[in-house]
Amino acid sequence: MVANASRSPSVSRKSVDPRSAVASATSEAVTLPATRTKPSEKSVAKEVASRDTVQAVTKALSLLTCFSGDEIFLSLSALARRTGMPKPTALRLARTLAAARFLVQREDGAWRLGPAAAFIGSRYQAQFDVHAVIEPVLQELAAVSGESASFFIYEENVRTCLMRAEGPRGLRRHVRLGELLPLERGAAGKVILAALDHPGAPYDAIRKQGFCVTRGERSPDAASVSVAVKGAKGVVLGSVSISGPAIRLTIPKLHKLAPHVLRAAATLSFSLSGLPAIPMKTTWHPA
Repeated sequence: MVANASRSPSVSRKSVDPRSAVASATSEAVTLPATRTKPSEKSVAKEVASRDTVQAVTKALSLLTCFSGDEIFLSLSALARRTGMPKPTALRLARTLAAARFLVQREDGAWRLGPAAAFIGSRYQAQFDVHAVIEPVLQELAAVSGESASFFIYEENVRTCLMRAEGPRGLRRHVRLGELLPLERGAAGKVILAALDHPGAPYDAIRKQGFCVTRGERSPDAASVSVAVKGAKGVVLGSVSISGPAIRLTIPKLHKLAPHVLRAAATLSFSLSGLPAIPMKTTWHPA
């Protein structure tokens, strides 16, 4: 007979003060690293941009962009205030730009843009391809709406279609390129008149809602929704429009398309802001 040899070992139990146990556990605890907040996309983009730019150049260029109002000359105090730079820094950068003929200093200390800035501006205007800017916007409008999208320019009391993108269901040849049309008939002309502060209740309503819809006004079988396009300093450049058969483009449908035209007009206004209104008015005349 085998005896049970497995005997529980004798364990000596010692009484432990709970307070000392807590203190011991606290002293031996491992300190975890602080939780890091994930940086926002905006802060990351700003950090990347700051790494890829030269701050001195950015500050110098900000002096040139101060001349965005109607004033020709700006004092050193105005330059420093508009750029947020200390006066000594603004003065040092202004003198550097003056050495390269981007700024000119008057005898009383005021500053204006120099001939080098004028040359850069003229080269930008000469190389600016209006069609390359407008065409993608019209194509997107035509794709979204399924109708035709057009860009109109004006001179005096007439407008004309400068560019047009046909949608899959658009009313083809509704407006011919270069055809002279009255401003007071059709949505594309009315938004231009409204943007030019033409008086009258109908134009007040257009200014209030930001767009105009018409059905069967200039052509009995056509309807459209249009928004004015403005350039620098609010100069009216023309209008952008979606048009199609009136039987399909009901008033509710036109209002539903209005936000797309408003976004297109905002895009064009931004893209064309560096272009004066005069060249756009003098290049469309039919031969």
